[in-house]
Amino acid sequence: APPQNEKTPFYPRSPYAAAKVYAYWMTVNYREGYNMFACNGILFNHESPRRGETFVTRKITRAVAGIIAGKQNKLYLGNLEARRDWGFAPEYVVCQWLMLQQDKPADYAIGTGESHSVRDFVELAFRYAGIEIEWKGKGVDEKGVVRSLSPALRNMTAVNTGDVILEVDPKYFRPTEVEYLLADASKARETLGWEPRVTFKELVRIMVESDMELAGVNLAFDGKKVLEEKGINWTKNVQTVG
Repeated sequence: APPQNEKTPFYPRSPYAAAKVYAYWMTVNYREGYNMFACNGILFNHESPRRGETFVTRKITRAVAGIIAGKQNKLYLGNLEARRDWGFAPEYVVCQWLMLQQDKPADYAIGTGESHSVRDFVELAFRYAGIEIEWKGKGVDEKGVVRSLSPALRNMTAVNTGDVILEVDPKYFRPTEVEYLLADASKARETLGWEPRVTFKELVRIMVESDMELAGVNLAFDGKKVLEEKGINWTKNVQTVG
């Protein structure tokens, strides 16, 4: 499937998505009918350590921390193959601000231009924390098994090689799944000069580190260093532009 941009027709697959389409067209209506400076940001999945705990990215990073800390036994997920364009939420807010500084209002698709699967996110999250996963089984019988532990982790967790720490649970499959999302944010890049700087791997690191700290797991991480080097301080809701 091609990347999705401002001209891609909407096809809402949930009541929440349908409500967002309604909000989109209301914004267009007020802009065109009442000459309001109103813009739509068509935001692809935007994440941070403040993401709600039931959303899949945060569910994964909390589980990584909980399993290592001995507070959780397994992570249960649905569709591991669903692909999303995940980005760092504070950067998307900067893009929204830039939209409002233009001479004319317009709509913009906002995303990174990269698509990754839920499986990719799981593997990176556990790997960053020191656990390598191998997959066994197929479909709803698929499981994530600990293949190896980093030396730093071996003496501080009850997790062992061979432990099953992830299972697929059919109850988490959506009745109308969106299999693939990939943003074409070329309009935002060309018109606003906006460019995402936090990569997918860095996003995973930032979120894992935050949840590890919340769980009381003390390991050396570099998530905060990543943000400092990029001039981003999301905890104070501040980011340098440019």
